[in-house]
Amino acid sequence: MIGFILRSQLCWRAFLSRSELTKEYYRSLIPTVGQVFSESSLMAVDLEMTGLDQNRDQILSIGLIPIEKGLLQLDRAEQKLIQINGSVGQSATIHGIVDHQLQAGVSIDSAIEWFMGRTRGKLLVAHHSPLDLGFLQVAIKQVTGESVKLLSIDTLALERKRLLRKQDVLKEGTLRLGACRARYGLPVYAAHNALVDALACGELLLAQVAALGEPHRVTVAELCHLS
Repeated sequence: MIGFILRSQLCWRAFLSRSELTKEYYRSLIPTVGQVFSESSLMAVDLEMTGLDQNRDQILSIGLIPIEKGLLQLDRAEQKLIQINGSVGQSATIHGIVDHQLQAGVSIDSAIEWFMGRTRGKLLVAHHSPLDLGFLQVAIKQVTGESVKLLSIDTLALERKRLLRKQDVLKEGTLRLGACRARYGLPVYAAHNALVDALACGELLLAQVAALGEPHRVTVAELCHLS
């Protein structure tokens, strides 16, 4: 039922879309949402930005790592640096990206075309997806002139639901990416690099699905609904 509802929503959004870019995005996901996790095509994604306000701050980099049939495809991992208006400012102290590095970056238009192409037919995987996807949706609207609703599996939301089945209150920091990974015995990675964080998020999802004990039965639509 969940898969049917998602497919219906995607069909309707594709029908309403004026941009071929967004129309093809929705159409390509229709078969994906019906797949079981162990046969699915996903894409772990992470961004680095100049801040947390999607209407004022800018995307500095996008990291992507495909997950095919439950396996991270590290040889196909990619990252794009993106040129911005102005300076990275004090945000450089968090992500380590400085102004001169962005001179070799691509325009936001090129980055979005690349992103939409690479993620065609792949459901996104992100940790705290409303943040990253919010920035991407604003950028896509700037490029295509049309709003788009990106679909994702949110590893933070999955972990929150799992923990709240056991306890009523979660301590501050419990749902940070590193803290979530530690509960599954995953290694510590340096944070605030888009590609490394995409890898960390992808590994976390694999651990979460393994903990469910049904990687060959749980569907992409169910994971999307749970998050």
